[in-house]
Amino acid sequence: MRSTVTALRAGALAFGGAQIGNLYRETTEEEASRAVARALESGIRMYDTAPHYGLGLSERRLGAALAGADRGSIVVSTKVGRLLEPVDAPDSALDDEGFAVPATTRRRLDYSRDGVLRSIEASLDRLGLDRLDIVYVHDPDDHVEQTLDSALPALIELRRQGVIGAVGVGMNQSAAPTRFVRESDLDLVMLAGRYTLLDQSALQDLLPAALERGVGIVAAGVYNSGLLSRRRPAADARFDYAPAPASMIVRATAIAEVCERHGSTLPDAAAAFPLTHPAVASVVLGMRTAEQVSSNVARFRAAPPAALWAELLELGLLESGTPIRDLQGPDSERLSS
Repeated sequence: MRSTVTALRAGALAFGGAQIGNLYRETTEEEASRAVARALESGIRMYDTAPHYGLGLSERRLGAALAGADRGSIVVSTKVGRLLEPVDAPDSALDDEGFAVPATTRRRLDYSRDGVLRSIEASLDRLGLDRLDIVYVHDPDDHVEQTLDSALPALIELRRQGVIGAVGVGMNQSAAPTRFVRESDLDLVMLAGRYTLLDQSALQDLLPAALERGVGIVAAGVYNSGLLSRRRPAADARFDYAPAPASMIVRATAIAEVCERHGSTLPDAAAAFPLTHPAVASVVLGMRTAEQVSSNVARFRAAPPAALWAELLELGLLESGTPIRDLQGPDSERLSS
């Protein structure tokens, strides 16, 4: 399948580009450039971005930082569904969707064929590329029918023409992607937050469908908005972009204790867990600085022992029947191909 080829070429760890688009706070040009350079040096081969991330800033920075890289050795993905349009706004106005950037541009949702073509043309310009390896339809939760009728057929045609290499959808739910997998010729699904140490809901629909159809899963949001990002969950931790319920903090703490008994940590296990499922090809981790890249690479190479997963299953801290693929193996095979 095309998705398998893409995943094998890209490796199992992907660079998430939201942070270099000033997610939540400003990142300097130098920090962004050094982060991408360190990722290349570390063997990371998949780089994900989107127009949404910093109103195009992430794409521009990623394209500039990758300009000297061997294009044939890296996989670049971006997304469609949000067209960027200039607006009149005061110089002091900032984006209101989580990015520390001037609000001189607005996002307009557009999942039409024309919108897809315009979005890709603009992304290629910002990235400084002549082709894209993967294009995802971004968050079409309220546009499922239009995505099936317009956005995905447009991308599939571009794949046939060789303008893009693979077609996918990127969402924070599993039900709609399951339908896309069953009703269209997808290569990949970027799934955020629905196959993690705390939420294995995609086991019920998307992951079996992906295995059946040969569609690769790229796991994002593996820390569930931060609840799994520390060795022990903080009392004010967030889960799915909102304050974490007390019961969820208790569950995450219990998982952390099991991790410690097996010489691992909660964030190490959270980064590794999605790859234990045979449908999951890659995990996307956000990376803002060179130091964060090195930390993520080290975390990714610290594959937890199989006994950790076995105990989590035994204690009911993972869904019964969760398939566990052995992650123990050469570092180079896990990080990149």
